[in-house]
Amino acid sequence: MINKPSTNGIVMIVDDTPGNLALLSDTLSEAGYRVLVATDGLSALEQIAYLKPDIILLDVMMPGIDGFETCNQLKANPETAHIPVLFMTALNELDNLLRGFDEGAVDYLVKPIRPPEVLARVDIQLTQSRNLQRAENALLNSSFTALAIDFNGVITWLTPGGVAWLDDFMQKHLLTGQTEIGSALPKPLLDWIAQQNAVTDKAAGGVFESHRKGVDFSAKISPCQNTGEYLLVMEKHSGEWDLESVKSSLGLTFREAEILMWISRGKTNKEVGIILGSSPRTINKHLEHIFEKLGVVTRAAAVSMVLQRQQF
Repeated sequence: MINKPSTNGIVMIVDDTPGNLALLSDTLSEAGYRVLVATDGLSALEQIAYLKPDIILLDVMMPGIDGFETCNQLKANPETAHIPVLFMTALNELDNLLRGFDEGAVDYLVKPIRPPEVLARVDIQLTQSRNLQRAENALLNSSFTALAIDFNGVITWLTPGGVAWLDDFMQKHLLTGQTEIGSALPKPLLDWIAQQNAVTDKAAGGVFESHRKGVDFSAKISPCQNTGEYLLVMEKHSGEWDLESVKSSLGLTFREAEILMWISRGKTNKEVGIILGSSPRTINKHLEHIFEKLGVVTRAAAVSMVLQRQQF
């Protein structure tokens, strides 16, 4: 059963002016948001360590650490870097606006606060943030992962699965390098990217393939619309199964892990039974238990779940 969320999301307001806190808190609460409040940057950071909001409305001028430094610390922490920050300020000078975006803010609210504008901007940023999280979750729960690069093969966007893929690729190919935004892809991929740059229609470009130490690595490139970037969709498959790891990570018996391994290699229930010295009916009973434990209904879904655990 899926429980309906009790709020539209959690909004944190960080402002040292009681009147602003009251206006914003009432506006957002009436719109169905759960509201957290803090009167300075330090207390906001302390609260976020225990309960992470979905979005933060952050005043620029505050005692102690100001809004810019607070935002900087949020973006430097991988656990909070994804939270959208909207600055609130009475300062409309260009330098302050630009500095806010440099620190990682996604938008600005100029005081005096106008409730309809606040609700509209919060809704827009939350929608964009949730869409991004959905895309990243979809990648985490598939056999594929992705990253984005510029024309020269420098990474501009990176997922956790992308980091794992690159780390394993470099380890298997005895390469060194960084796996972070701003770093270049490993040389074999860079050479392939250079070849792809010579292809006029990258949507019809080739596939990168490499096999090292029992692992098949593959990647395909496609242009991102209106960004000047390219999306690299990557996959890897290992011919070797760590049966003990599969058993412990998914709560299976050793025999169930063995059955899944042979099924992943295209064997029928009858063939698996012959290999393991069991009847097809016994193999089918094992599969029923596997499906129940993994929460799936097909052989392909069960194998896919194991491959995801092994790959990323």
